[in-house]
Order: sequence, then structure tokens, then C-alpha cells
Amino acid sequence: MRTISRVLVLSFLLAALSAFTLNAQTFRGTLLGTVTDATGAVIPGAAISVKNMDTGIERTTASNSDGAFTVPELPVGRYSASVTMTGFNPYQADGLEVTVGSQVNLNIVLQTGSQKEEVIVSGNALQVETTSNTLGETLTTQDVKNLPINGRDYTKLIYLSPGVSGSPDQISDSPGSFGAFSVNGARGRSNNFLLDGTDMNDGYRNDPALNEPGVFGAPATILPIDAVSELRVLSNYEPEYGRSAGGIINIVTKSGTNDFHGTAAEYFRNNALDARNYFNPRGQTQAPFHNNQFGGSIGGPIIRNRTFFFFDYEGQRESVGTVSQACVPDPAYIASLGGPSNAVIASLLARNPWPAPNLSGATTDQTGCSAPNAAVIAPSSNLITSLIGKIDHNFNQTNMLSGRYYYGDSTQSFPLALSGGGILPGFNTDTPTRVQLVSISLVSILSSNKVNEARMGWNRFAEGFFPEDRSFQPGSIGLNTGTSFADEGLPVINVGGYAPIGASKSDPRQRFDSNWQAFDNFSWTAGKHSVKFGYEFRRTSITQFLGTNYRGRLVFNTLDDSAPRRREGGYMN
Repeated sequence: MRTISRVLVLSFLLAALSAFTLNAQTFRGTLLGTVTDATGAVIPGAAISVKNMDTGIERTTASNSDGAFTVPELPVGRYSASVTMTGFNPYQADGLEVTVGSQVNLNIVLQTGSQKEEVIVSGNALQVETTSNTLGETLTTQDVKNLPINGRDYTKLIYLSPGVSGSPDQISDSPGSFGAFSVNGARGRSNNFLLDGTDMNDGYRNDPALNEPGVFGAPATILPIDAVSELRVLSNYEPEYGRSAGGIINIVTKSGTNDFHGTAAEYFRNNALDARNYFNPRGQTQAPFHNNQFGGSIGGPIIRNRTFFFFDYEGQRESVGTVSQACVPDPAYIASLGGPSNAVIASLLARNPWPAPNLSGATTDQTGCSAPNAAVIAPSSNLITSLIGKIDHNFNQTNMLSGRYYYGDSTQSFPLALSGGGILPGFNTDTPTRVQLVSISLVSILSSNKVNEARMGWNRFAEGFFPEDRSFQPGSIGLNTGTSFADEGLPVINVGGYAPIGASKSDPRQRFDSNWQAFDNFSWTAGKHSVKFGYEFRRTSITQFLGTNYRGRLVFNTLDDSAPRRREGGYMN
């Protein structure tokens, strides 16, 4: 009896599921509906043609015995649909907007006769979703192009979606540790980022590999805004997306069309146009701020109605001065102590690791200052290069192949004081980052009611954190840090309450993440039911090196200490 009950429950669940269109994770859309006559009777065997109005690529199908039809895996864009059937007027609908992950319903009523009837459907008409309970927000090409975005950072667009809020890391020195944002209260690191339907996640943090902050909250790479066709944020979605409890961020890049289109832009910010930093008042050298973002895109046909290309380049060159106030030793006070008695310390001070005091009103002693006595400016930079290329090819209207490659490279340099480093010039953390993403998709039209999509994705995220003075060898002044062949950069040196010298104690460190993905999705329309099922494979590998205190750390109580009070990871001869 128990076995029979289980069978009945399973049969009921399968029947319930088959009553809906199962929309597995996709970066395309679906056009579906029914064909009836004026009395409401279904019309089987009607010939249906769906054509992309920008590329000329056409898909054909026919209404089944229930009058239903489904055209899945349509690239985002504007479509026209025509229907013909013997004994009925031809039907034409234009301006059908297919967006990422959408299901456009087109219920067609044919009139008897032989005159052509044209139905114009506005692309801006409100369409009610009746086949899916997915909640979310879709930003179209026009939205992406027209909305002002600070830094041309696509992640800022996501905050426009309902249910999205910022995470605490927005005020952190190293954003990304807690995730970029929260969707419906879920953890910031519980989101899943897809680019053209394939994984775009940093496997270590589960943050987006593109535009992931490096240091000081500045994105280490950029997904060019001009390459974004649509962006959809899903806060409630089918189990096929899986993997994450937060939101799904599904981004589709642009493709070429039958017409050549391109963009060129230059954006800049400059300290000449800005107010001065509060800690950098008049009378002091103004901290520089120069930010230039520039690039261009071009797309068009290689073979009209068949093969198309799209290419985009964007660069960023940012040069800024990070302003801080610090307590530094007064050279006159050091001289009053008799100067350095140790050859290593003498050689170290000859390199002028501390800037000279330039603020009045502070007194200094052996342990520190009564107030900050120096306004310091650490030259910082963020240099980014981003490239993205895409090819779309149509094989005789039965197979569509799409391939995309992204390359992003950057070098950032900022002080990383909150993770055990200093704020003084010359001891920044240099962060080289390189991101690569590949996506290949093949859609095969097996029959009028069977479509298969095979998809493969690969991404690699490589990032390192190194001391700015890594070319300096402490052994050259007689300072043995115990790192032998990796003798790179001063150790962190703390003297009383004075500003430490040396880069962050967490430098050097580096990691490499590689992610592989493979999908196969099969769509089948049977009667009134549309079913989609498939398989997904993922493999993520992470290699990393963490060198906390690798360069050593020396702590002195006062300026005239003859030996460090504490040594961590290094020693001095």
C-alpha cells in the first residue's frame, strides 16, 4: 500500500510539473503561444516563422495538434512573427521584444479569407508573465546606456532592482569579503553571476570575477558597459539555476547585427574640478586625482544574415593621492638622541622611510606624537585594460553557434593600512589582477518541437598582493628577514606610536581560481506541455599562497631601543 501511495504522489508531481514550461537557466528567451480561429478552435499545422529584425536569422516551426507552439533559445532582440495556414488570412506581428530569460506569449487568432492582415505589436507594450513565477528586474540596452553609473561599473545597476541592498563591506578597506550586495536578505556572498549563461564567479569568494574590488574598493577589472545588452536580476527563480540561495545576476553581452554600429567615449574626473580633501587643506600640496576611462566598440556583419561580430575595448587610468595624517619622528629629535648607533638602522634612515613633519602644534618624544605632525600623500593608481570579443554564426537556420572571450588586466597600488600596513608613501600594496572568461554555445534545431543547447564555459581569476618596495632587498643594508631567496621589501617596523614603515604584513599573497562548466539543455514541446531538462557539470580549483608576516615584523618600544621588543618572522643581525 505504501508503494502504491509513493507511485501516486510521484505521478501527481510529474503531471503538475509538465503543466508548466520548465525554464532551465538560459541567457536567451522563448516565444510561445497558441493559434486559434475566430471561434476559439485550435488550428494545428499552421506554419510559423520567427525572424530577428536586426540579424535576419529566422526560425520556423508549426502549431501542434493542440494549436500550441514554442520557439525556445531565441537570442535577445526584436522579432517579427508570421503565421500562414490554408484558408486563413496571413498573420504578421512585429516588434516582439525578447529579453534575457523571458517567455513572450503570443496568442494568435486567424481570420478566414485570403487577405493579408498585419498586426503591429509595440516593443514597449506591457506584457504580463503567465508561464513563470520568477521575480526580478530586467535592464534593457537602453536602460544600461542611459542610466548614469559611477565608474561605469555595471554592479551599480543591480541596486536598482527590488530587494537588493548594500552589504556592510561597502565601508570596508577590502570590499568583497562579505559580498557585493544582498538580495532579499540573503548573504552577500550567496549570489550567482552569469555572463552569457556561463559562470562568472570568483570561486574563492563567490563574488563576480568581473568588477570585483581589489583594494580600497576600486574594481580590479571592468566589464565594458557598452558591451552589455541586457542585465536581469532574479530574486526568486527555478531550481534549475541552483547553487546559490541569493540572487541570480544574468548578463547578456551584445552581438553584431546586419548594420554596423559602434561607440567611442572618454570620461574623466580631475582634482582641478573637485573640492579639496578635508585633510589636505590650502597651504599644502593638493593631492592629485586623475581618472580617465576611455574606449570604444564596434559590431556588424561578417556575412549578412549569417555571421556577426562584436568587439569592445575599455581602459581606465587612475592616478590619485591617498591623503592621511600621521605621526612621524622628527629628524631633529633623532639627532638630539645622538643619531643611530646601529649600522643597519643608519642605512635604513638614509632611505628616508618617514617623511619630514609638516604640521605645526605637535610635540614628539621617544614613543610618539601628541598629535599628528605630518600630512602625507601616498601616490596611488589603478590601471585597467579590458577587451571583449564575440562571434555569432548561423548554420542553415538549424544550428546557431556563439562564442565570446573576455580579457581583463589591471595593476592597482594603494596603501593597505587596515590589514597591518602603513599609510606612508613608498609602502603601498601592488595588486596585479588578470581575469579571462570563455563561453561557447551551440543551439541545434532537431525538429519543430525539439531543441538542444550545448554550452561550455571557463573562467580564470588570478590576483596577487605584493609590497610596493619588493625590488628592495633588506639584506642589502644588513637586515636579515629570514626569507632568503624571497628577500623582497622591508618588513613591517613599528616604533612606539609612530606610523609603521613597510607594506602590509599580509604581503605577499597570491591566488589562482579556475572554473569549468558544461551544460546540455533539451527542450521538448508535447501537446500543451513544454518540458526542458538537462545536465550541468562544474569544476572549481583554487591555488593560493598566504604570506602573513612572511617578510617579518619588528616592534620597538621607543626610538632609542637597541633591540626590538618583539620579532615576528624575521630577525636582525
